[in-house]
Amino acid sequence: MGILAVPSDPRDPDQVSGSTQLVVCEGDETGQELLEQALRVLDADVLGVRIDLYRFDLSLENRRRTSNAVVREAAAAMCELGLGLKAATITPATVGDVGSPNRLLREGVNGSVIVRTGRRIPGVVPPAPVVHPIVVVRMAVGDAYGAEERRSGSPGSAGEVAWRTERIDRSTCRLVAEYSFRAAAAMDGCVFGGPKWTVSTLYEGLLKEEMDAAAGRHPGVAYRPMLIDAAYAGLLTEGFDQTLVIPALNRDGDCLSDLVLALFGSIAGAESVLLALDEELRPTVAMAEAPHGTAPSLMGKDVANPMAMLLACAAVLEQSADRGDPGTAEAATAIREATLGAAADGVRTFDLGGESSTTQVVDDVLRRLVGRWR
Repeated sequence: MGILAVPSDPRDPDQVSGSTQLVVCEGDETGQELLEQALRVLDADVLGVRIDLYRFDLSLENRRRTSNAVVREAAAAMCELGLGLKAATITPATVGDVGSPNRLLREGVNGSVIVRTGRRIPGVVPPAPVVHPIVVVRMAVGDAYGAEERRSGSPGSAGEVAWRTERIDRSTCRLVAEYSFRAAAAMDGCVFGGPKWTVSTLYEGLLKEEMDAAAGRHPGVAYRPMLIDAAYAGLLTEGFDQTLVIPALNRDGDCLSDLVLALFGSIAGAESVLLALDEELRPTVAMAEAPHGTAPSLMGKDVANPMAMLLACAAVLEQSADRGDPGTAEAATAIREATLGAAADGVRTFDLGGESSTTQVVDDVLRRLVGRWR
């Protein structure tokens, strides 16, 4: 049995039995093309596991048409099912437009952290001295995103002033800090970096306070707090002998994760996972996506790198496995190994120094998956 493109009701027991249920948020431009390519690996004939997909059209056109109602519906479905997969979407820059669907989804599922992990890509020489993984644990809400903005003074004049009111809360800072130390403990890593707490002692200092408190709860975890600008420099110049886990504010983490992924060869080389966590830090909702944008210049050319979207499929199945869904742990491992195996054997797109098309990369991954089960 293959994928059910639009099952009737995610709460229907006949749909639930023997399957994993997954909300799919469609996107824009090359982001949507990569999603469609990646979904090929989730077919039961390929993977050996039934995945029921509940698709929501989050294209800019449909978000405008529905006044973002479709985004709220997708968030509600993820709260119901607990798992999501998202394509890259356009965030319009025009004031008064529909805004960022990412922010609305994060708020809608009560997301607290975003985890992005840079790793060595087989066969690719990284442009920086990185060997071990670098994990960015970014707060998912607040800070510069959704902040109130305004301007005063005569428009266009030298005296015009722009204002932005940002906020963060201690509970989110605590989750980011605690998750970072638990992740570092699990990977025998070091919690590294931090905000600019010397300049912003009250605002950014809130995250630093929670980092220090988490360090006290985890005395066995290496801890190197460092101002965000020094951390940027260190990533480019230092050779680290263990995994780094970097807690970050929302805006800092957005910028930092792009740098980290590029250090390993391509921003399209790893997935991003949004987590909503309960008080015990157990995920209640997990949404995986490719962290790159919609790449309009690559649309329709069949040259974009599908690796991040493929690894997002693996990541969401790992979360499914943690919930006890049968077969998904093996399926997640198979997708990851097939994706990295293709890269190791030189089946790579141009951004990774290869000559393969998007379709050729996914075809090779499919060949490896089918061969694994037969």
